[in-house]
Amino acid sequence: MAVLPMNWTAVWLRNFFVWRKMALPALLGNLADPMIYMLGLGYGLGGLLPSLEGQPYVAFLSAGILCASTMNAASFEALYSAFARMHEQKTWEAILNTPLGLADILLGELVWAASKALLSGAAILLVIALMGLTRDWLALWVLPVVFLTGLAFAALGLIFTTLAASYGFFMYYFTLFITPMTLISGVFFPVDQLPRWLATLGAWLPLAHGVALVRPLLQGTVPSSAATHIAALLATTLIAWRIALTLAHRRLMR
Repeated sequence: MAVLPMNWTAVWLRNFFVWRKMALPALLGNLADPMIYMLGLGYGLGGLLPSLEGQPYVAFLSAGILCASTMNAASFEALYSAFARMHEQKTWEAILNTPLGLADILLGELVWAASKALLSGAAILLVIALMGLTRDWLALWVLPVVFLTGLAFAALGLIFTTLAASYGFFMYYFTLFITPMTLISGVFFPVDQLPRWLATLGAWLPLAHGVALVRPLLQGTVPSSAATHIAALLATTLIAWRIALTLAHRRLMR
């Protein structure tokens, strides 16, 4: 098993060529939920709230929605789509009959899911800019943060994909992990509104690291403790990907 698989780009390209046939509907679908939240909560509920951290609530919310959408896009691709390729379509087994190995497949799936998250995040960032919620060129650094956040959640999703027996298994992941994390990671409100123990727990979660990087960048400032947040997302990616690779090897190579 290669430590650094070099043929993963073939898996990425295979997924890209399949996806590009329905690229426009997919991008529009990724924009629907974020826009509903930003317009409904940002302007509706936001009209009843004071400014948060020196900015209108809709601007505060935009950073959280961008990160949450990145998380969802990467998670759906690494869970449902990857599971279909692994279990239903037997695409992974077919690829294993070529010179590519399992590490190539898992890395290709990881980067592909993060790439889809990046496309979704870029589209949302464009909408945020058009709405006048960010005007600083520093906001462009949001894009690498989105990709890194996508990698972290894609790697976590692949762990559950290699464990799943059916699509229904993923409901546990979303209900018990994704949804609670969205509520305690600073997406909708500052974490200092939470009990201290819950805020401390939320600060360790990968979504909180993404939000902590994106929100200042949209405001045109450099995030504090940026190196710590980046290191946390990288560590999550590397550890989770390695676990997913081990589990996939047990499932497919026995």
